[in-house]
Amino acid sequence: MLKSEVLAVEGWKKVIHFEDDTAGLKAIIAVHDATLGPGCGGCRIFPYARFEDGLEDVKKLSRGMTFKNALGGIPFGGGKAVIFADPKKDKTPALLEAFGRAVDSLDGLYYTAEDSGVTEQDLEIVRSVTKYAAGMQNKGIGGNPSPFTARGVWRGMQAAARKKLGVDSLKGLKVSILGVGAVGMELARLIHEEGGKLVVADVNQAAVKEAVERFGAETTAPEDAIAADVDIFSPCALGGSINELSIKRLKAKIVAGAANNQLKTPDMDQTLADMGVLYCPDYVINAAGVISVGMEITGAWTEEELTRRIDKIGETLSGIFERAENENAPTGAVADRMALEVISNGAKSGLQANSAA
Repeated sequence: MLKSEVLAVEGWKKVIHFEDDTAGLKAIIAVHDATLGPGCGGCRIFPYARFEDGLEDVKKLSRGMTFKNALGGIPFGGGKAVIFADPKKDKTPALLEAFGRAVDSLDGLYYTAEDSGVTEQDLEIVRSVTKYAAGMQNKGIGGNPSPFTARGVWRGMQAAARKKLGVDSLKGLKVSILGVGAVGMELARLIHEEGGKLVVADVNQAAVKEAVERFGAETTAPEDAIAADVDIFSPCALGGSINELSIKRLKAKIVAGAANNQLKTPDMDQTLADMGVLYCPDYVINAAGVISVGMEITGAWTEEELTRRIDKIGETLSGIFERAENENAPTGAVADRMALEVISNGAKSGLQANSAA
């Protein structure tokens, strides 16, 4: 039987803890802000050691979705879900159905989609008990957002390379990718086909081997990916790879990756700027996946329009870079201000401004 408890979390619209002992479900759904519309963001399945760890993760992730959706120009607020489980061992149809019932109990306050540990097939099971799930291909529309996310990061990298290195292409540049999962592998392909050189790292050695065989990538240990002698460091695994210890080892002049919450603490934003490193705010550069999901939910999805919106991510970042330079401020802080400006303008005016841009 599904049980729920609303958690008192200051600054969040709603945070709910769900449990279903029969199905083995233990989950948290967090909606950070709903000014622009219902919360929208993926579900992560991860074996958190403590409840507090999962709560902290879902708070950070849902807050990031508020900013991501605002700058992505879709009519949604920030939402995220985490399920306390090992996706390789604990994921069952019963668990996914129970999670779907949890989502459905919010009556449209939160739309769920893919994140780490969740597949398109898993979402089909979730969708069987709730209409508030997206990220599944149907008649050529929507589907797995990973390739879209990778394209957006690639476009963002190109914009950063123009700004920081004065080059129009990634050809000849060297990129260290931490995490070659669904997004990281597709990103590696795009960089390789453009003529970039790759260093890859992942705990999954099969993925590393695939990147070596397909793209001639060099390899390094995950803990050393940030220290590789490259032009661009691209964190594409879980968050927090840039922290008080690892930041001192960074050699790249650009940070541009698909991971959420790449900076362990907000002050890392200023530290990177002080080091002369151009940081592409994570929720801006990795927004293509949720843009696709948002367009799928609203019925606005076409391949042509999605591609246009994804390629615009580079333009959005270029605007952030210029404003950061003019204001003598770190890029992450500038992106936050821009997102808050969209939110403060309200749903209609904010989205019209983004759509017209």
